[in-house]
Amino acid sequence: MHETIRYVAIGDSFSEGIGDAGPAPLPGWTGRLASGMAAAPDTGVSYANLAVRGRLLAGVIDGQLEAALALDPAPTLITFCAGGNDMLRPGYDVPALLALVEAAADRVAITGARLALLSPADPSARLPLGSLINRRGNAWAEALGTLARRRGLPFVDVSRDPHLRRAEFWSDDRLHMNATGHQRVAELALHAVTDAPAPVEPTDDGRSRARLGEELRYYREHVLPWVRRRVTRRSSGDGRSATFPTWTPVGQPAGPQSGGRRDQPAT
Repeated sequence: MHETIRYVAIGDSFSEGIGDAGPAPLPGWTGRLASGMAAAPDTGVSYANLAVRGRLLAGVIDGQLEAALALDPAPTLITFCAGGNDMLRPGYDVPALLALVEAAADRVAITGARLALLSPADPSARLPLGSLINRRGNAWAEALGTLARRRGLPFVDVSRDPHLRRAEFWSDDRLHMNATGHQRVAELALHAVTDAPAPVEPTDDGRSRARLGEELRYYREHVLPWVRRRVTRRSSGDGRSATFPTWTPVGQPAGPQSGGRRDQPAT
């Protein structure tokens, strides 16, 4: 029996695919997930991605959820991953954020579409204030996992994957995963939302810690611009729109992207 999947991703830069400079036909873990589903026999997949870098969780729900549900024809699968940018702000409130996700899950359930939740990637191993980000990320992952189990939703705990904090999965800005990291997440998501086998456990490549010169360059090229955006209350997503706002048949050439370059640092 032929299966048709209409998959739309909503979220921030992680779901947009920032950092993935690999040779995938559809970059980012969301595009790689779509390609993975399309590889199954007798399966047709259409893909849309409304995620925009820099969005807080409330902005993802307010600005993307209804647009996703309004796609014609309607989606059959939605992935939701947000909250990573909220962790970098003061006043981080897990119960308040979880209430927004619960309401979004109610909205999706009415339509009959399937909702999958993912915890954000954890970049804390090599970031300033990493311990704070790690604590917040663990709390958010635990809350999302509890919600997913209670509602019977697929859940991918990216934050607490035992491998994904290692340097080889991250791009130069240390905030976004590289192609290897996005592929790992896509395989985890494919296992969670389909009957695909669990991905093979990756081996540690033993990458050494950055040297002083590399650290200085990192702070100059990535940390200082981020601080300037926080001080001026700007977002890297200001003025940007979705990369795949309408259905794209997977396996066919994708149309022009409206979201700009994918290799620019963003939070």
